[in-house]
Amino acid sequence: METEYKPSPTVDFELAEAKKKASKPLLWVGIISIIMVFAGLTSAYVVRADNGSWLIFQMPSAFYLSTAVIIASSLTLFFSVRMAKKDNQKGIIIGLLLTFILGIVFSYFQYLGWVQLRAIGVVFAGKSSNASGSFLYLLTFLHLLHLFAGLITLLITLKNSIQGKYNSTNTHGLELTSIYWHFLDILWVYLFLFLLYIR
Repeated sequence: METEYKPSPTVDFELAEAKKKASKPLLWVGIISIIMVFAGLTSAYVVRADNGSWLIFQMPSAFYLSTAVIIASSLTLFFSVRMAKKDNQKGIIIGLLLTFILGIVFSYFQYLGWVQLRAIGVVFAGKSSNASGSFLYLLTFLHLLHLFAGLITLLITLKNSIQGKYNSTNTHGLELTSIYWHFLDILWVYLFLFLLYIR
């Protein structure tokens, strides 16, 4: 009679450590892939802008507010990581919760920005559309899609923090979330400045 194989605690630990070591390089590969996508789109934006028939319009005021909000969210997440290194469980949870709330507020301001664009006649597609407006919608929408992935990650990280999984000796999951979120912050600031000054 065959007995079911059960990995020893040592094997389980080694597998967990292997996954842990591989997770950060894989995250960076994903980030580099996202950078390449946006680099390609912003390059196409510049090429198309040089071809004429390019509508120039004011950047929605909501985008200025969303920029301030996402920068603030990086600060609250930085606070959460610092609290983990100090074994301050309450601080970790507060920092993550504030980051998540600010992420929702950022998403709202992005939507509000699109509403403001439509109010001045800038639309994504159709007879009255222009390539400059279409590019703006596309770039901001793609960023928001990646931010939604970040919000889901924040929720998972928040759940883990409530369960007490992060402390001064274990900040790995928190750091992965932090790297991705800070990347989204930097990416948005880049896109905002690019769309603001590259006309």
